[in-house]
Amino acid sequence: MKKLFTLATLVIALVFTTETTAQEFSGLDKSPADVASFPGSYRVSDKSVRVIYSRPQLKGRSLSELAPAGKVWRTGANEAVEITFYKDATVGGTAVKAGTYSLFTIPGEGKWTVILNNKLNQWGAYSYDQSADVARVSAEASTAGESLEAFSIAFKEVDGGAHLVMGWGTTRVALPISI
Repeated sequence: MKKLFTLATLVIALVFTTETTAQEFSGLDKSPADVASFPGSYRVSDKSVRVIYSRPQLKGRSLSELAPAGKVWRTGANEAVEITFYKDATVGGTAVKAGTYSLFTIPGEGKWTVILNNKLNQWGAYSYDQSADVARVSAEASTAGESLEAFSIAFKEVDGGAHLVMGWGTTRVALPISI
């Protein structure tokens, strides 16, 4: 009888413990977060720059619908992109101190304006404040043959630094960074 009581107590405890620790998780984000860094190899721990961003999908829409020319864009989805410079750098010809900034863009024909802003933890560009801009620089835009369904950021190594390359659809934007 004592063994039966102990076994019943154990079973009841397991049932209630399982129920109280059960957690419901939401589905996958439709614009998942991603990270790009330079140098890009995971084997290099001494990074110069890192970008954390979300990757929206075109899903039959055009880039001009999602990121209209002449308007400040969050440069991805969800929260504003955050770019961290671990060392002082020159971005598009402008000196930038080491630190973390929000990154916004203004799409244009042939050139995009890239903005580094001091205000962090912003949702989209809804609370964008131009007075907090640290740098506004011009970046060359071009057209590629391959279309990217998901917005993407990568670094391309060049002499003296890298180009931060943003791509979506057939649009590519290259921002020179010297470190």
